[in-house]
Amino acid sequence: MRMGKLAKSMAVVGVCLLMMVLAACGSGGNKSEGGTAESTGTAAAGGGKALKVALLTPGPVNDNGWNATAYAGLMKIKEELGAETAYSEKVSNSDAAEFIRGYADDGYDVIIGHGFEYGDIMKDIAPDYKDTWFLVNSSTISQEPNLTSLSLNNSEQGYLMGSIAALLSKSGTVAAIGGSDIPPITNSVKGFELGAKETVPSIKVLSTMLGGDSDVAKAKETAISFIEKGADVVMTNANQAGLGGIEAAQQKGVFAIGSNQDQNASGPDTVVTSVIQDYPEAMKVVVERIAQGKMKAESQLLGVKDGAIYLAPFHGFEDKISQDIKDKMNAIIDALKSGDKVIGNQ
Repeated sequence: MRMGKLAKSMAVVGVCLLMMVLAACGSGGNKSEGGTAESTGTAAAGGGKALKVALLTPGPVNDNGWNATAYAGLMKIKEELGAETAYSEKVSNSDAAEFIRGYADDGYDVIIGHGFEYGDIMKDIAPDYKDTWFLVNSSTISQEPNLTSLSLNNSEQGYLMGSIAALLSKSGTVAAIGGSDIPPITNSVKGFELGAKETVPSIKVLSTMLGGDSDVAKAKETAISFIEKGADVVMTNANQAGLGGIEAAQQKGVFAIGSNQDQNASGPDTVVTSVIQDYPEAMKVVVERIAQGKMKAESQLLGVKDGAIYLAPFHGFEDKISQDIKDKMNAIIDALKSGDKVIGNQ
């Protein structure tokens, strides 16, 4: 009798232990400091095998900036493509190879390095994992058969910013201020000048590079000097320093055009619109191409036609912008989407 009760008790314990093991196996990994990974996942649409996508970022994914953008892209891939996802944050170059190989050994279909600094490392590792795609963000690197890269068409972004600035200007002078002297920023400033002059041939464009992205005071001082030279619309593409351009426009009572993100909240009565670079959408587009077997081992340049660059809402200016200006901007956007107008990075 006692043996029967003992057997039943042991059976109950065994079932409980089994349930605990199954629950543990079904849960995702926990994120922790220093580059360890967190796994999240959903079933693929239609009940098929989920695509496995991993992300490495050089900094924390809660930085409200570059790294947060990559995490948002990973979540977009998870939610819209049904992918199983994992990420490792604050991964230094010296540690990157270990994480990349670890994800590849674990059967991840796509491994994304968020920054050109991961390019050479992935180039060395990719030949060892022919069934894995390696994607490097903010780069133009590629290698047969399974290494690709993603960059956004900054010249198109600048073109849209310059076009709307020229159409809004009453003085006939607009200004473009860039931050760090690197291609993504210099291309946007060049694109701004091209867009402004093609849209309004008589427009005068004042432009300069700050040489960095952190000096808000310098950006504000530069914008004020341009405003005093007649500019009545100012664009500053300089990350944190860009807020200085908006502050100058507010102070002097002129318009500002936001860059990269919708910056209207930084100056609701000043920032008429912004031209957004949507890295999350771009990441999703590239991973979707991989999932569909359409990817080639070549750099991917995404822009307006891919939904990766677009004009933000006019917010409080919606009823203040003439229909003529809106129609002209829509025509420019349609031409870029259709390919009738092609603007490449310099």
